Amino acid sequence: MNAPLLSLVVPVYNVAPYLPRCLESLAALDPPADEIIVVDDGSTDDCPRILADWGPRLPQMRVIRQENGGLSAARNTGLDAARGKYLAFVDSDDFVSPDAYDYALRLAEDEKLDMVLLNANYHFEGREADYAIYRDVPATEVIAGREWLRQRFRAGRLLHMVWMHLYRREFIEAKPYRFVPRLIHEDVIWTTQALLDARRLRYTGHIAVHYRIPVRRFDPAAAQRRLQAIVDSSVVNARALAAMCAVLEDDAELRTLLADHLVDGALSVFHKLPKMPDRTAARATLRGLRRDGFMALLWHHAQSMAQRRRIARHWLRSWLGGGGA
Repeated sequence: MNAPLLSLVVPVYNVAPYLPRCLESLAALDPPADEIIVVDDGSTDDCPRILADWGPRLPQMRVIRQENGGLSAARNTGLDAARGKYLAFVDSDDFVSPDAYDYALRLAEDEKLDMVLLNANYHFEGREADYAIYRDVPATEVIAGREWLRQRFRAGRLLHMVWMHLYRREFIEAKPYRFVPRLIHEDVIWTTQALLDARRLRYTGHIAVHYRIPVRRFDPAAAQRRLQAIVDSSVVNARALAAMCAVLEDDAELRTLLADHLVDGALSVFHKLPKMPDRTAARATLRGLRRDGFMALLWHHAQSMAQRRRIARHWLRSWLGGGGA
């Protein structure tokens, strides 16, 4: 049997208020997706019933249920199950345009691309007008992923969201790429490595995805867990990006740009510490960032005096017992 052309991987976890809109958009795709792999990552709300109800309208949808393992684990399960020549990710609290992948698939086939880079809207649920994530005009010719990275770093704007890309599955499986379990901002490692490796890609600018920005409220305990997870994940991401820098000996400019991007992104952890409700945990986390070598890693990769001043300030506060930024 011939492999399907397009597989969509859709992780689902406790998104019952948003899931019907997502599934409705998948049913409206023109041309239809050949395969939709939905991974229900242990939902405890109404998601299983919603998926069952939508089964007749999406006969190409296959639902895989597993114990909760987080977004990365759900995406990995979907990757292992997907059979399409091309694949894309859809987050189940977002929705896609009817023609989301039509042009991208034709480009990928005609020009033998590893990746097609799409655009998306920030969707504010009516609180304000939606607008495009990429509003500048990057190159649209066929280029290597390293050149796209170079252009985006120079412009100071790189988005890592994996659902803004269409991938040739053979390219993904050649490594193979997988997401780091239990990581927040798990797209950072995946997208950077894929762009470093991609030989041929194009950016279309087409609005394929509508990225929902809901109003989120957390009680103190949940806020503490989330902020701690963001800090811990940022450390993992920084170390992974540092490893990528280390192998760019053949491209000094890109190595410098990536190092600058690494430090700018990683410094955001120090804005999370003052927001932690548990001040004792915030101070302990700051000390741990020094003891575990995170601050030293940032110092080593810093590309400006401004970055070094910020790192030094937080290093000093880690000794003085402060948990703030």
